[in-house]
Amino acid sequence: MVDVSLIIPANNEELQIGACLSAAIENSRGRFKEIIVVDNASSDRTAEIARTFRGVRVVFEPRKGITHARQRGFENANGEILAYIDADTRLPAGWLDAVERTFETQADVVSLSGSARYFDASGLERFLLGFGWWLTAPLAYSLVGYMIYGAHFAARRTALEKIGGFDTSIEFYGEDTDLARRLAMQGKSIFRMRFFVYTSARRFQKEGIARASFLYAVNFVWPVLFGRPFTTSHIDIRNGQL
Repeated sequence: MVDVSLIIPANNEELQIGACLSAAIENSRGRFKEIIVVDNASSDRTAEIARTFRGVRVVFEPRKGITHARQRGFENANGEILAYIDADTRLPAGWLDAVERTFETQADVVSLSGSARYFDASGLERFLLGFGWWLTAPLAYSLVGYMIYGAHFAARRTALEKIGGFDTSIEFYGEDTDLARRLAMQGKSIFRMRFFVYTSARRFQKEGIARASFLYAVNFVWPVLFGRPFTTSHIDIRNGQL
């Protein structure tokens, strides 16, 4: 059986990290090799709350930014497979089973990711976001041949080592597609719509579904075509600042 390390980047996530860790621990039944929370320059109680969970290790990354946090997790994890989830996600039952099964049975696979369902969305928001996923993701994946959704994915450590880890020059948008593009040079990238995580719809609620969806879409296309994201800044939805 492969060893899977779970890495959770978290910047000022005191309202979310407890539920995130509870779901991860409960639905993995103790099978993660380790659970690492990367305290990404938080100024709230994120790290304090994370440390109350038995078996959870907190590491500090002073440079704010998702790619810095992901890289810090990569440098501190020990598993053969490195699994990443966002701090505002809830792992469903069977998530780890799918990761283990995929990487154990398919030696050529270097990454696995999937779609999202939204635990705090209204009925209309769930319909629109779900429709958007099914309308765009399967087609994009079939055309491009690789896809990672940054809220939840797993990758082989050896493949990450070969590509030099995460590109910390990317601030936010497009970092997951950049990673998928580079990992796909090392092996097979799998994206499954039915491999999902529950996550927050807060960015769509803050920025609007149309605008946020456009930004995600254009920053998928740009790394594929030009090797870099289109958007170089983003709104921190926890405080509304760039």
